[in-house]
Amino acid sequence: MRAPLGSLFQDDEAEEINMTPMLDVVFIMLIFFIVTASFVKESGIDVNRPEAATAVKKERANILVAISDQGEIWINKRQIDVRAVQANIERLKAENPQGSVVIQADKKATTDTLIKVMDAARAAGVFDVSIAAQEA
Repeated sequence: MRAPLGSLFQDDEAEEINMTPMLDVVFIMLIFFIVTASFVKESGIDVNRPEAATAVKKERANILVAISDQGEIWINKRQIDVRAVQANIERLKAENPQGSVVIQADKKATTDTLIKVMDAARAAGVFDVSIAAQEA
């Protein structure tokens, strides 16, 4: 006895693999990793950092402030005035409450500018302030 021709085609269709649930899971995982990823933020300029024998790499530096050799202050690739440092750090601190501030001061930057930026960071409520240096 032969099977009808229509029943043979129905068996082939029933054996197809449904890829939709797997694609849904992959896209959900992709969205999860994008949302939870910690992106590296840059200060905006490259500075010549001084060398230090005791320099230690800091893993969770989320708020980067750069000070150029001419005393320019950069946060998130924007040059800002020293009076706006506190407000910018407060905004970045609100986005990431566990974040710390790392000041990347050029070798030729003045101590006056460095102290003003450190004071602004502490006034913004961030007491974990570090100064970036190159390992010697």
